[in-house]
Amino acid sequence: MIYIHKLESTLSSIFRLQFFLASAPQSTKYHGSPASGSMTKNSHFARAFTLIELIVVLGIIAILMSMVYPTYTSISERAKATKDMSNLRQIGLGMQTYLNDSDQILPASTTWPGTAGSPVIYPKYIATRTVFQSPFDKRNLAGTDMDPVSYSINTNMFAAAPGISRNMLKVVSPASTFLMAPNYPTAPGDPRKPGSWPGNFTSAPDLPLGGAGETRGTHNNGTRINVLFCDLHLETVTFGPATAGTGTFQDATKHWDPAQ
Repeated sequence: MIYIHKLESTLSSIFRLQFFLASAPQSTKYHGSPASGSMTKNSHFARAFTLIELIVVLGIIAILMSMVYPTYTSISERAKATKDMSNLRQIGLGMQTYLNDSDQILPASTTWPGTAGSPVIYPKYIATRTVFQSPFDKRNLAGTDMDPVSYSINTNMFAAAPGISRNMLKVVSPASTFLMAPNYPTAPGDPRKPGSWPGNFTSAPDLPLGGAGETRGTHNNGTRINVLFCDLHLETVTFGPATAGTGTFQDATKHWDPAQ
């Protein structure tokens, strides 16, 4: 509604200016040249655009662009958030298939993505590397084992206490326990900076408790982040930096301790 009111006001001003220009003496306007040999002494020159009219048109274009751009960026960010959630869902399904084949024991810490030479989730359960890269992670793909892995597993899944020592059957409340999320803990901990994302197919660091090292979320102006839970459902949770600059997944009903 705000954009509509602004546009109506702008168009109203333009119409008033156009009326003024139309009523101005013809001597104040620029004219084109007459066609050679085809114009009589009393013929009028063909009317061209004035400089002011051209400036007005350019001004309209600039105003419209300023109105459309925020909408475009918002749509683009929502598309990235949707793709990010889709990636997590596909990795979660691949992980569940792996767990079914492995007596519900998680793959080893940091090497869980797998490589072509040492398969784990990739390429046995997920055949493409691109699923492991978040759309918020701007690192380049090279088609090697050093390709980006943007997501990591809650470090408590590997710990003995508090934790479950990789045994998913010990998770007390799967629907409330964080399993995986985007992981970009390297300073400055900003998902917009490629250097903040350290994970690759040979080494995907555990997801630190509270998202330690992360200073903002992936979307909604850094206030939200997507999370995969142990029961494989997904949510977008509130993200906010703690006082020491460490990120936090702020939801009192969710937790990092699988034994809770």
